[in-house]
Amino acid sequence: MEFMEKKKIFVLLPDGVGLRNFAYSNFYEFGVKQNFDVVFWNNTPFEVNDLGFPEVKIKNAKTHPLTDVYKNARKHIELNLNIKKTKDKVYDSYRFPFSYKNFKIALKNIFTEAIIKTHNSESGLEKVRNKIKQTERKTAFYQQSLETLKKEKPDVIFCTNQRHLSVVSPVLAAQDLGIPTVTFIFSWDNLPKAMMVVETDYYFVWSDHMKKELLFYYPYIKENQIFVTGTPQFEAHADEAKIMSKESFFAKYKLDIKRKYICYSGDDVTTSPDDSKYLEDTAKAIREINKEGQNLGLIFRRCPVDFSDRYDAILSEYSDVIVAIAPLWKKIGEAWSTIIPTKEDGDLLLNIIANTEMVINLGSSMVFDYIAFNKPCAYINYDVANKEKENWSVEKVYKYVHFQSMPAKKAVFWIDSKEMLQTIIRDMEVEDNRKYTKEWFEKINLHPINNASSRIIASLGKIIESNRN
Repeated sequence: MEFMEKKKIFVLLPDGVGLRNFAYSNFYEFGVKQNFDVVFWNNTPFEVNDLGFPEVKIKNAKTHPLTDVYKNARKHIELNLNIKKTKDKVYDSYRFPFSYKNFKIALKNIFTEAIIKTHNSESGLEKVRNKIKQTERKTAFYQQSLETLKKEKPDVIFCTNQRHLSVVSPVLAAQDLGIPTVTFIFSWDNLPKAMMVVETDYYFVWSDHMKKELLFYYPYIKENQIFVTGTPQFEAHADEAKIMSKESFFAKYKLDIKRKYICYSGDDVTTSPDDSKYLEDTAKAIREINKEGQNLGLIFRRCPVDFSDRYDAILSEYSDVIVAIAPLWKKIGEAWSTIIPTKEDGDLLLNIIANTEMVINLGSSMVFDYIAFNKPCAYINYDVANKEKENWSVEKVYKYVHFQSMPAKKAVFWIDSKEMLQTIIRDMEVEDNRKYTKEWFEKINLHPINNASSRIIASLGKIIESNRN
């Protein structure tokens, strides 16, 4: 769909995930080719201008003090309603315990709990949702957003992340001015976790599976508001031009050209508190295999938002086996949202995948990154002897709702004990489970994977057209 007259897409960027998906992908290029004026409404510390893209910087994006209270209450009420609807207690695992470590936090959480108790129903939830809108409309940020939109006159607001409080005021301002609004559900696990904060006119999702989830968890959203687009997250995996030669990659990262490497992909400390011990178990298994005459190595890619020192001792002790290649993310501030990916990190990830045989991790979406390259994934599925947190277990992780989408248990190799590591690493080329992994990937994300940006641009064009008539 090409417009004779340019139409302006205002891309609302609250965090680094939006940068990765929409500033570092083919999204801008497709928009320009289709005669759109694509402008990034930027609330990240990153300068989008540095990429050569037009941007409008958001300053002082301060939300109302009560909005966070209502947002947290909303999450708990939604989880309560999901338990009631499904008779499944798994939704309790998506809660974070309330803290009372100081007077201010205690007061805030007591108020939150009171709201949950008095609004624990569908009608109560609707009141809380409306309270979020009412409080944000009272902020200076809302007024600032109105002024920006009146000046810029976009034809559509495209919010790249549905879970940030900072997007509520800009979206409300757009709706109050009659500008159509869209949000992208950025992660495959967010809908069961009750991570919807913003309410827009339209929703873009990865797949028909995610569309069904959206309709199930948010019955106030209608089918005609949802577009299945896929995600740009995996788009670059189809671009062979970004892959370095094996010789260049191995030389750059001081890898042994005679070795075959496996990737160990780290998790954040909340998801996998014992991750360093799993890395050590994997390194030990590779040492034992190498004693039999094989020549294997391990590339360690830590979770990009994990800047801890918990791996240091293992990396030192097993330097004969492990090569750490750090993600190319920048820590611009202390908050989670200020840890920003770089465009170069996307290329680095592609080259790690291209030059490793398989990936080992604990339940991450790296399974899809690897199957995009037709390579297998193994999921760690055992608890270590001396756990960092007694109340944590891998069993809790794999009970999460998004793992129910797996069409067959064979979609990954399951490492049920540290003793199984050697067997699975040896058998990775013998037992072929990739048929099931591909089936899972096709269920989770619309294929072909390299068309996501063009589908998103086309969908935004349809929305603009339908709102002009």
